[in-house]
This record gives sequence, structure tokens and C-alpha cells, in this order.
Amino acid sequence: MEKDLKHAKPESLMMSYGYKPELSEGALKCPIFQTSTFVFKTAEEGKHFFELAYGLKEREPGEEMGLIYTRLNNPDMEILENRLTLWDEAEEAAVFSSGMAAISTVAFEFLKPGDAVLVFEPAYGGTEYLFRHILPQFGVNYIIAHAGSTQAEVEAAVEESGLKKQLAMVFLETPANPTNKLTDLAMTSRIAQKYSSTERRVLVAVDNTFLGPLWQKPLLHGVDLVLYSATKYIGGHSDVIAGVCLGSKELIKRVKAMRTFMGNMATPLTGWLLLRSLETLKLRMTCQMKNARYVADFLENHPKVERVYYLGNLPDDSAQYKIYRQQCTSPGAMISFDVVGGEPSAFRFLNSLKLLKLAVSLGGTESLVEHPASMTHSDLTPEEQLAMGITDKMVRLSIGIENPQDLLDDLEQAFEQA
Repeated sequence: MEKDLKHAKPESLMMSYGYKPELSEGALKCPIFQTSTFVFKTAEEGKHFFELAYGLKEREPGEEMGLIYTRLNNPDMEILENRLTLWDEAEEAAVFSSGMAAISTVAFEFLKPGDAVLVFEPAYGGTEYLFRHILPQFGVNYIIAHAGSTQAEVEAAVEESGLKKQLAMVFLETPANPTNKLTDLAMTSRIAQKYSSTERRVLVAVDNTFLGPLWQKPLLHGVDLVLYSATKYIGGHSDVIAGVCLGSKELIKRVKAMRTFMGNMATPLTGWLLLRSLETLKLRMTCQMKNARYVADFLENHPKVERVYYLGNLPDDSAQYKIYRQQCTSPGAMISFDVVGGEPSAFRFLNSLKLLKLAVSLGGTESLVEHPASMTHSDLTPEEQLAMGITDKMVRLSIGIENPQDLLDDLEQAFEQA
């Protein structure tokens, strides 16, 4: 970190950290380095850069990686990765072309045929499909645990699977998508340590998209890798698709090596857009969190709502509340709720909204609403959905930065139609 800014908070560093204007004609903001390749000053320099890139030599203390080719490195990507480490207090970061690119790259780097991965459900539908249907084609087994389970319940699932000696990774989202069910991060770390051996280290990877990087910092609770769909809050404007993986230098070095050969690095334009978005991340997420509080209170008392799934409404004496206080600093801006009358009423409600938009992403400046059972989690069987707490009466909200009263008015008029 720059010497004179070492005590500054992340939100203060998002406009400058990692960027040297003198290297870019004094430009205040980082330009878009829209190029596929970079020119070497000498053949010797090119040789040295490649030796560093492919691990043939170690970097000297303070030496920066030279620019070679945008699939390997690019100034927009490197500056973005430097700034992203600040929020999660990570050593290194790797940026990808999508959240699923980040997750799949981590899976293919750290899992091999015969290994097993412990997956907490529910999770994003694309993640579920990867672990349930794609990775088994490559000989990777999966063990199912349920979000919110106790350590004894999770360990029982591992023992009953017969795959405890093959366990190589624990993967989870917390809060879970779309139920907002929390899983104890410190507990997952203890489980990974229990099933690790001198020959095999079990890693814990957490998708922190729902709350991070402001409201939850998994690395501080013993997690090894943190993943994001940067399309969501980090991007925040519903105009870019990207993913992020953060962790130790040792692990991210491996992730970046796999990324190089899978070719799923984000583009310079994507990096530039995310640099722009990071400058307002705290402002946006704080506003969204405050708006969500108004919406959750409105839904909690509405006669056409059966149940609200929101971290800010957890009973003080519940196990979920204990986990919340242990690892979260805010309830965030994601709310799910059950509509009285099931899918027909839910669909009438969705079709009647005017300000809130019917779309399947989240974390943008605009409020979005979707129907998990028939949209984001439709690849699951009805039985699997039910086991995860997903029903046809559930609606998921991502709250934006609009005026909160306008959001409540739109919800009310839609309920009248439902």
C-alpha cells in the first residue's frame, strides 16, 4: 500500500490505489488499455518477463510483473485486482470474465478425478448445475450438506457418503441463494481442518456475492478462497459481467495459472468499468441496505405475505441470529418472501410491478424481482427445491437505490392485483 496512505480505509483508496498517473501521461483516471499485446524494450526483457510468468524464476523483492499479453496480464486488470484485495483483506485477487468462470476455474484447479467436494445447498442455479452435472463427468464426486446445518449434521453427511478420505473442497454460499439461510463460516473451516491430512489439504471456498465485500469478510473466519459474481454489487450497474476470486498468494498463483490456460480472464474494458464501480461501492451498498430495511418491514406486516426471508428479521434467540452476529455486519439488500396463494398469485404480483423490474440478476442500482422456482433454480427437481426451502410461492427481491417510498407504493399496487 502507498506509504502515505497505509492507514486509509478502502473506500478512500478506491480512487487511486495501485495506479500511477505518471505512467499514463498524467491521466487522473486509469485509461482503458485496449490492447492484446505489449511491446518489449529488449529481447532480454521479454525473456525475463516470460520466465516470471511461467514460474521459471521468482520475482525479486518489490519487482512488478512485466506486461506481456492481455490474456496473462493487463494494467486495468492488475489495478482492479489490487483494489479488490483491500475490501476482503486478501493477499491476492484474480478477475474473470464471469462469476461462473471464477467458480469453474477454482474447481478445475483444485479438484481432480476421484476427489469429492462438499456442497452446501441451496446455491445459485449455475453453481448447483456445475457440481451436480458437469464435474461428475470428470470424476469429481459431490456430497450434499444443507445451509444452516450444525457441525455434527455436516460431519454426519460426510461420514455417510463414504467419501471422507476423498474430500478436497468445501463450497458454499452464505447467505444462501435464495433463502438467505446462513452457514457458520468458522464451522466450515473446522470441518475442513478435521478432514485434511498431511497429503491432502481440504480447502473452503465461499461465494460471498450476496453480502460482500462490505458486509461479510469470509477470509477473516478461516476461509481459503472468496468468490464473487462481480456482475452484481461490485459492478453494480447491470452493464458488465465479471467474476473475482481472492485468497492467499499461494492459492491465487495457482488460480491465475489455470485462468491463463482456460483463457477466461476479464477484458480491459470490463476492468475499467469495475474500477469505476468500486469508487461508489460503499455508497451504493449502504443505500441499498437502508432501502431493504423499509421493504422488509413493509413485507413483514403485509396480509398477502406468508413469510419473509431477511437477515434483519432473525429472532434474537435463534441459531441463525448467532451466526449473523458472528460473521455479518449488515443484513444486506436481498429479501425473499412467500406470497399467499402460491404461484398464480406470485405471477400476478410479478406481472403487475412497474418500478421494480422482472429480471434475474441482483446487486444493481435498480430493484429487481424474480421467481426462483421457475427461473434461477428451475434446473432443480421439485423435490430438490422443496428440500432447499424453495417453493412456487417464493419471490426474490434485490433492492436498489430508488426512493424507498416509491418502492413500497409499487409493491402495494402489485399486491392489490395479486
